[in-house]
Amino acid sequence: MAYAYLIWFLLCQFLVFVSEIQAKLPAVIVFGDSSVDAGNNNFIPTVARSNFQPYGRDFNGGRATGRFSNGKIATDFISEALGVKPTIPAYLDPAYNISDFATGVTFASAATGYDNATSNVLAVIPLWKELEYYKDYQKLLRAYLGETKANEIISEALHVISAGTNDFLENYYAMPAGPGSRRTQFTITGYQDFLSDIAQNFVKSLYNLGARKISLGGLPPMGCMPLERTTNLMGQHECVERYNNVASQFNGKLSGLVLKLNKELPGIKLVFSNPYFAFMQIIRRPALYGFDVTEVACCATGMFEMGYACARDSMFSCTNADKYVFWDAFHPTQKTNRIIADHVVKSALAKFL
Repeated sequence: MAYAYLIWFLLCQFLVFVSEIQAKLPAVIVFGDSSVDAGNNNFIPTVARSNFQPYGRDFNGGRATGRFSNGKIATDFISEALGVKPTIPAYLDPAYNISDFATGVTFASAATGYDNATSNVLAVIPLWKELEYYKDYQKLLRAYLGETKANEIISEALHVISAGTNDFLENYYAMPAGPGSRRTQFTITGYQDFLSDIAQNFVKSLYNLGARKISLGGLPPMGCMPLERTTNLMGQHECVERYNNVASQFNGKLSGLVLKLNKELPGIKLVFSNPYFAFMQIIRRPALYGFDVTEVACCATGMFEMGYACARDSMFSCTNADKYVFWDAFHPTQKTNRIIADHVVKSALAKFL
């Protein structure tokens, strides 16, 4: 009898805990690049898309949603771990409406960055436009739920920002130096400061729109992406340490920015979600996590391909993506996304629970 009562008591406590999580975090709202885009690019004229096989082959029903992965992305797992919902839909997807978006939505666009010049490279949605979509979303939310309830959701929702990698790899280092290029305008330190200022203004804009719980995401060890290793001929296809150092330095600036804004903005709860060291641990000691391959990706040859190139050569793709850290030459597999999301939840987002 006592044992049954104990089980009943623990179950009640668990249900209270879950309800408190859901009450504290009614929604997850996302901004950024391909690391958190669930398919917005499907609905704009750009080549930066992944709404075709083999992308999504391990997603529910094997659907290619526009996520740059074989399955879920990190924010899907974060939303699930926080007790909100198992996946976060794309704002531009007409299959969803405000009743779906009320508990979570992503405005992210693959190939974008903090810098407007980065979004111009592949004609994707710039960060300022993501903010405009967010303003439209707020109007829809207020019309749907009423002013009071909508404002409550906005202030209690977790707002996630994940961007920056494309600014360096698709813009600063990739574009030829010349008039108007970022390499001509900035030293790498100056460019980091330029991006950090944009990140600061973006956080302040969210704050002014009512957001109070915000996660500012750091960069992964971007020199270890298969594309960078493939082209690192002189370094025998090892990770490009110069790029990793840039990512680490930029993360330091973002971490300092978080400390600064938490002091300046009353009532804000801003955290720095840093995937760098967890990701590096996976790459350096893959067997600990059940991975076999770190240097090339699952899709096609695993060396150069992403997007349409991944699809064109899909007959060469690996059979078991769970053995690979990377899905295509730029993006992690679903399994890697799950591990990184779990780390971020435990190390940074736990303060919201």
